[in-house]
Amino acid sequence: MTDPAAADALRSFRNALRNRLIAAREALPAERHAQLSRQIERHLGALVDALDPAVLAFCWPFRGEFDARALVAARLPGGLRACLPVVVDNGLPLEFREWAPHSEMVEDRYGIHIPARGETLRPDAILMPLNAFDAAGYRLGYGGGYFDRSLAALSPRPRAVGVGFE
Repeated sequence: MTDPAAADALRSFRNALRNRLIAAREALPAERHAQLSRQIERHLGALVDALDPAVLAFCWPFRGEFDARALVAARLPGGLRACLPVVVDNGLPLEFREWAPHSEMVEDRYGIHIPARGETLRPDAILMPLNAFDAAGYRLGYGGGYFDRSLAALSPRPRAVGVGFE
């Protein structure tokens, strides 16, 4: 049985760590953010090319996250289909809505841009934002569990790649 006090302490620790890391990322000077983004794009581009997914999910940049739009858009002429996660409702898996650079975008309830409409796709690979990860590879996201639920619901399970700044 789980100790409620220990669970509360862990939740508090994760929230404090998440808030500290997001604040640090948002405080990065523009030049440093651009430099780190170029490094991420170079490594991530090679990984995406090696994975060669037919459908790639990625996230619209939020709170200083890496912006994968150019990386993804550059691969669309080669036949890649891209999609963005959409929160349908609390407690449900994400829906992955097709995206292209010309897609009409709207803000969701969290202030994240999502396609206003588009076909729902099943991704072969997902580029997931992360705020931190541990030695076992567990991801610290925003705490809503959306990606956990979504990965569990998708079969076959897509390749999940955590993307973040160090």
